[in-house]
Amino acid sequence: MKRLIGDMHMHTLASGHAYGTIREMAQAACEAGLEIIGITEHAPGIPGTVDPFYYGNLKVVPKVLCGVEVLHGCEVNVLNDGTLSLEEKYIRRLDYCIAGIHKHCYENAGREENTANLISCMRHPCVKFVSHPDDDHFPLDNDLLTAAAAQTGTALEVNNSSLVKKDRRLNCYENYREILRYAAERGVYIIVNSDAHDPSQVGKLELAEALLEEAGFPDELILNNDREKLVRFLFEREG
Repeated sequence: MKRLIGDMHMHTLASGHAYGTIREMAQAACEAGLEIIGITEHAPGIPGTVDPFYYGNLKVVPKVLCGVEVLHGCEVNVLNDGTLSLEEKYIRRLDYCIAGIHKHCYENAGREENTANLISCMRHPCVKFVSHPDDDHFPLDNDLLTAAAAQTGTALEVNNSSLVKKDRRLNCYENYREILRYAAERGVYIIVNSDAHDPSQVGKLELAEALLEEAGFPDELILNNDREKLVRFLFEREG
C-alpha cells in the first residue's frame, strides 16, 4: 500500500489526559516523515478537556510547524439524543470535526440506537470522519454504518490506538475487518490515524496498515496517502 502522509487524529495537553504540546506533536510528525497533521482536542463531555473558548483563537497558531502543515479539528462526542457535544458557533471555527462515541458521556443504547445516533451526527457537514467505530461495548450495525457513510460522504477511521489496546476494545479486529469489507464494496473512504496522546505515538500506524494490507483494501479509498486527496475531502463538504 502507498505510504501514509497524514495523521489527522491526535490530542495535546489541552485535552486533559494527553502529554505533548502542539509543537512537540508537529516535531514528532516531522521526524515520522508526515506532511500534514490534525490536532483534535476532545470536546466538552470528556473530563479535563478544553473550554470551548479555546477554539476561538486557533488562528494564532502557525499553519506550518517543523515543516508540517497543521490543521485544527475536534473529536466531538456523540450524545444519546443523536446530537454533537460542541456548539455550532465553535464547530464553525474548526477545519473539521470527528464524531465519536465515548463512555464518559454516552450510555450504551443497543446496536440499533447507537448506530442511529452516530449516523445523525454524521449528517453534519463539518463531521468529516467517525473515530474508532470498533468497540462492541457500544455495538454498531456496520452494514448500516457504511451505507450511511456512503450516503453522507463521511469517512470511517481505522484507529491504530484501538488495535494497540485491543483487549479493551471488544471485537475490535472483527469489526474493522467487516467495516473494511463493506467500505470496499461501497466505495467508502477510510482514514488511518494514530489517536496519539503523546508525541511518541504520532505517525505510529503500523498495526492499522497491516490490517489494511491483510484486507487488500484499495489505495484509492485510503484518504491519507495523498495530501491533495485528503485536503480536498476535508473541505469539500462544508456547509
